Amino acid sequence: MKLKMYQVDAFANKLFSGNPAAVVILESPLKDDVMQSIAAENNLSETAFVSIYESPFSIRWFTPSIEVDLCGHATLGSARILFEYYPTLAGEEINFDSKSGSLKVTKADTGLCLNFPADYPAEVELNSLFIEILGIEPIKLLRGKDDYLAVLKNQQQIKETQPKFSLLKKVDARGLVISAPGDEVDFVSRCFYPEAGIEEDPVTGSAHTMLTPYWATQLNKNELDAYQLSERGGKLNCSLANERVLISGDSVIYFEGTISIV
Repeated sequence: MKLKMYQVDAFANKLFSGNPAAVVILESPLKDDVMQSIAAENNLSETAFVSIYESPFSIRWFTPSIEVDLCGHATLGSARILFEYYPTLAGEEINFDSKSGSLKVTKADTGLCLNFPADYPAEVELNSLFIEILGIEPIKLLRGKDDYLAVLKNQQQIKETQPKFSLLKKVDARGLVISAPGDEVDFVSRCFYPEAGIEEDPVTGSAHTMLTPYWATQLNKNELDAYQLSERGGKLNCSLANERVLISGDSVIYFEGTISIV
């Protein structure tokens, strides 16, 4: 079996920045264990599998070690590939069916726009484990659907934080997001997911479904510019629309090719 595969740098306007995602196009069903093996072989934070034989297209995301329920950058990368290489199928608007429900992607001035469900985090009691993980006491700790959110004072603290990943694996969540007001944008963040096989994710669209409602409330504005302060870095334009979050970003296609599954 031969499968078309692409790699896209998402939330980036130049190569070797943003978050790289693999996109595998499926014209017929593929077994779950094969998908997981392909993702492990790719060794990227996520590999997306898009079933173009279904309507609407179904999309699934795998890290090198597990399947996840929602991934922003690999959805953006998948939409970029469909718009670029499968324009007749894609049309002007793409609707994906996923484990997180219906996800819409449209073209925008800043690249492509993801329409995702909002995740309103709730404040929880701060305990010593998180202080030990971060080496600094957060202003507050919140819990969203999948992740914890630790709010720090400023961008410099976000940049300097070196979490203890061995302790972070003990946290009862997908991972930990840290965030603070930005120097040149509304907010900055970093995202850590050691349990999913990703110590630090370069740019995390799904985390911004939680970050956007939080900062919209804190800053009293619904249109927000964000930057993820990973080594590769990535810029996101976020908008809160009641129970949905619109996340826009650019992308660059790195390669197209074919993989052989024996």
